[in-house]
Amino acid sequence: MPRWRRILSLGFLSWLIPFVVSFVVFPLKKTNMPLFSNLMNLIVLLTAGILFPICFRGRKVLVRETVLVGLLWVGINLILDYPMFAYGPMKMTAAEYYSEIGVSYLIYPAFGLGAAWLLRSQERGRVPA
Repeated sequence: MPRWRRILSLGFLSWLIPFVVSFVVFPLKKTNMPLFSNLMNLIVLLTAGILFPICFRGRKVLVRETVLVGLLWVGINLILDYPMFAYGPMKMTAAEYYSEIGVSYLIYPAFGLGAAWLLRSQERGRVPA
């Protein structure tokens, strides 16, 4: 599979996994919104932790590249969310969407940055393995 295709496919999964899980835990949104939000952030973080190693398997990890991949995944997530949250059953204003959901997708570039930075520090012998 070409590299760009893997990145785009994993970007789709970065949206699909949290989306599917959100249906399972959605009843919490009405009864305990803070718990729902924290669980969803944790799911996005775990998704990043699973998908980034797959994305960069077998190649050198560059800080800049992980951030770019993370930003691309943010874009994919926002594009795939747009129809559902702008027009669909979850109808929200842009301000509501970005404050409740959209901002959490920034976990992807942040995770990529942290993971790549850690690997780079280990390679230079600054962080014990």
